[in-house]
Amino acid sequence: MHEHAHGRRAIEALIRSADLGGLLRLAENFHGHLCPFVSLGVKAGQYAMAALDRPNTGMEEIVAIVECNNCFTDGIQVVTGCTFGNNALIFRDLGKTAVTVARREDGQAVRLLVRPDYREKMFQRYPTAEPLFQKIVVERQGTPEEWHRFEHMWEAIARRELKTPLEEQFIIQSLQIELPEYARIVDSVLCSHCGEQLMATRAVGSPQQPLCRTCGRAGYYMLTGQGISLINESES
Repeated sequence: MHEHAHGRRAIEALIRSADLGGLLRLAENFHGHLCPFVSLGVKAGQYAMAALDRPNTGMEEIVAIVECNNCFTDGIQVVTGCTFGNNALIFRDLGKTAVTVARREDGQAVRLLVRPDYREKMFQRYPTAEPLFQKIVVERQGTPEEWHRFEHMWEAIARRELKTPLEEQFIIQSLQIELPEYARIVDSVLCSHCGEQLMATRAVGSPQQPLCRTCGRAGYYMLTGQGISLINESES
């Protein structure tokens, strides 16, 4: 790939220089706000990318396997460049705040798991944050003033957590793993009922009269904040 087509050069420079603040600013733009777990995703991504020492142009040179669908994952996507759209982000619905980042060329990988006592110790460092977190995030309540105070506090904690030693936040493993094959390029077909285009591998019905899974009232998987679930159109 020509150098001018490498859109991640600025991010790679931030990774090499360990500029966590610069990476966190990019993650904030992507995620929409700052929080400690976005900060953890940035730190994990920077550590893994520096350890693997392999630039990523979004062509699956680097693959990230995330085990959660929370704020942490957005920090990972920004720093590693592995996303659902470029087929380099794999989601294991395990509910663990962890990521494995791997080089496709040789399977060399790094897994970072947030320590089980991290949240407890974080709230010990910032004792005024926990009651607001419970009220604003967990219970989705609070006055406008409390929301405002919490947003500023949460952002400040996210920035401060960049300075917490990595080993106090993560359990880190070096691994050798086998990665799935490159993403397949498949043909498209038109649904014979609604006329919308879809991947041939997702069609139901006959080859002569393919249907999308909605028109064919077939089941499909959907990822929401609750995780991956099977949606059965035939029962709706």
